[in-house]
Amino acid sequence: MKKGGHFITSCSPSWHWSWFLLRIISGRDQEKKDETKQLVKECRCYPCQSKNQILSNLKPFKRAKRISIKLVIIVFWIILCLVAYKTSQVELDWKEFDPYFELEIDREASVKEVKQAYHKLSRVYHPDKETGDPQKFMRISKAYQALTNEEAMENWKNYGNPDGPGATHFGIALPKWIVEKQNSVWVLGAYLLVFMVILPIAVGTWWYRSIQFSSEQILMDTARLYNMFLQKTPNMILRRVLMVLGASFEFDKRHNNEIVSRPSDNEDIPRLMKYLPHLGEKNKERPLCFVYSLKARALLHAHLSRMSTLPPSLQQDRDYVLKKCPYLLNEMISIAAQHVALAHAGKARMPKLSTIEHIMKLSQMVVQALWEHNNPLQQLPHLTEDILKHFVTKRRNIRSIERFILLPEEERRSLLRTLTDAEYYDVMIVCRSMPRISLEANTEVKDDEDNNIITAGSIVTVTVTLDRRDMGSLLNEKKGNEEDVDPEDEEEENEKKTKVWEKQKKKSKGKSSKKAKKAAKPVKRQTAVQAHSAGDTNKEGGEEHSTNSTPKKSHKEHEDNSDDGATADEEDSDADNAQDSVPNGEVQDEELWEEMQKDLRRENKLETKSKETHLVHCPYFPAEKFEWWWLYIADRKNLVLMSAPIHICSLKDFEEFQLKFSAPLRPGNYTYSVILRSDSYVDFDILKTIKLAVQEEKKMEQHKQWDFTDDEEEKADVSDSESDDDSDSDMYDD
Repeated sequence: MKKGGHFITSCSPSWHWSWFLLRIISGRDQEKKDETKQLVKECRCYPCQSKNQILSNLKPFKRAKRISIKLVIIVFWIILCLVAYKTSQVELDWKEFDPYFELEIDREASVKEVKQAYHKLSRVYHPDKETGDPQKFMRISKAYQALTNEEAMENWKNYGNPDGPGATHFGIALPKWIVEKQNSVWVLGAYLLVFMVILPIAVGTWWYRSIQFSSEQILMDTARLYNMFLQKTPNMILRRVLMVLGASFEFDKRHNNEIVSRPSDNEDIPRLMKYLPHLGEKNKERPLCFVYSLKARALLHAHLSRMSTLPPSLQQDRDYVLKKCPYLLNEMISIAAQHVALAHAGKARMPKLSTIEHIMKLSQMVVQALWEHNNPLQQLPHLTEDILKHFVTKRRNIRSIERFILLPEEERRSLLRTLTDAEYYDVMIVCRSMPRISLEANTEVKDDEDNNIITAGSIVTVTVTLDRRDMGSLLNEKKGNEEDVDPEDEEEENEKKTKVWEKQKKKSKGKSSKKAKKAAKPVKRQTAVQAHSAGDTNKEGGEEHSTNSTPKKSHKEHEDNSDDGATADEEDSDADNAQDSVPNGEVQDEELWEEMQKDLRRENKLETKSKETHLVHCPYFPAEKFEWWWLYIADRKNLVLMSAPIHICSLKDFEEFQLKFSAPLRPGNYTYSVILRSDSYVDFDILKTIKLAVQEEKKMEQHKQWDFTDDEEEKADVSDSESDDDSDSDMYDD
């Protein structure tokens, strides 16, 4: 019973761990499945239904793979438990020699009793007797010597054996048949086969395949291709980027075994190219003119044009190309950022900022299946070009999803009066799920006496905080603001309005109208939240230079913030009083330590976070796509990238990031832009302007301990010469 209880106790953690692992795997799959089902329920447009049907057909294979992984884990844990049980039941062959046990006497027995027991047992177990047992008689004799002979007793006490220390035996934890003589040739042959043939081939194959791919599983030949084209044409237009993307070696059968070349492509591809006017098939530049490149480019053009009449074979090839595009474009951006760093060192040509932004723009276009001239509102379901004609008239100019959401409910429904209630519901649900991000940026110079002073050539750290919400929160805020308006205020506003029969004062059409037009232009670049609060920002004199401002707070929130501010002031005063009693050096050391720990925590948090954020509504993209972003700093005046773009794959609600770049070498006032670009949605980019006042570099103070005067140098030279003379005289004396 003890052994069985010990087995249950030792193996129960194994079952707990296996259950825990299975719960983790099933929990992640269930969360992903629930989020996918929720999006499917929300949008029921035809492209979404066809995409979900294709994904559901692939689910049985994924489910079988998931079940097989679980079964393998369970089998391994069962084997581990069986081995543990087998080990607990094994009895040791070696037993400690006990002379009292062999003679069947008490430990306090006298020498006389020992002799009597020995003679009694010898009559029974002597080999000459019928009941004799040679091994038992040998143990009895050893026991008798151990208890009667002093030397044997001393050996037994020291070594556990009356004969003294015995030979040490070493065993090998291998089956017996491996070490048997007749099997030595086969065992040696097996060792030679494994270690001299199979292992070198396996390692060589793994090494050959690994050196062909980068850390992001992109072919190194493709990376060299991007490197060559970025060096050749630093200023790429969008269609040029599309041509380079189609020339990636991932789409060439000679570099990728997954590519299938069909005889039907010789007929289908030329027929498809007739419907694509701007394909650029006459370009003779290698490898842009190769067959695989033309095929991939034609499939990308067909996807961006939303052509749905492709043959089934080309649809499979198109889906494969599209699934690779986000990773290839991200690799192209990282290579372009490397070229910028090399250009600052004078080792490469500087790629234009427009080239990098065109690559990011192409990623949005591929995910949403739109050309650059298409209306961003076509990302919404059921909206065609005929419907969108009513969005741009003399009365209104709606070209973004944010402005469409800010419309009153009645006007919004009248614009989409040709849609049914179910289709209108799909449009609004997709609008609610789209991202609405507020961006804040703070600049500082770390590891300096004054973090707020930026000197020439210093490393500027820009801390960017991103707050991600759904567009549905914008609708909720709008409804809340409408409910907060009192009817008395509305009556007063109506009284202030001029009546119809009263003549309005004529406004001069001079500079004021031009100023108004100039002031209206930046509003087009702003997001919906700023368009909603544009009047207030203009009154304040344009102090805010951002294209995205934080949403308006309600009256209660303002009161709460004021209370929080009062308590914060009290806490700050207490902290200041506490810091007065502490030496300044210790306070600075503690602050530096806290900043270092904060940076380490931020880096570890980014490394361990999952890349699954919010699902993107992209019915024409053949796979599930999550919201990812690029964050970087640029000098839009000189069209130069200032910091390497950060690929953000973990923005669910709130994140904080740090960007670093070198300040200009000349003092003065400079303006830069912190830009956040989506890789999935069109017209959801955010731009925040930051201004830097760069001052002259501080002069290094000369400390006295390093200030050697001429007299001290002469004394040092004299002492050195005297020491040399003394050493020479000592040498001659010897």
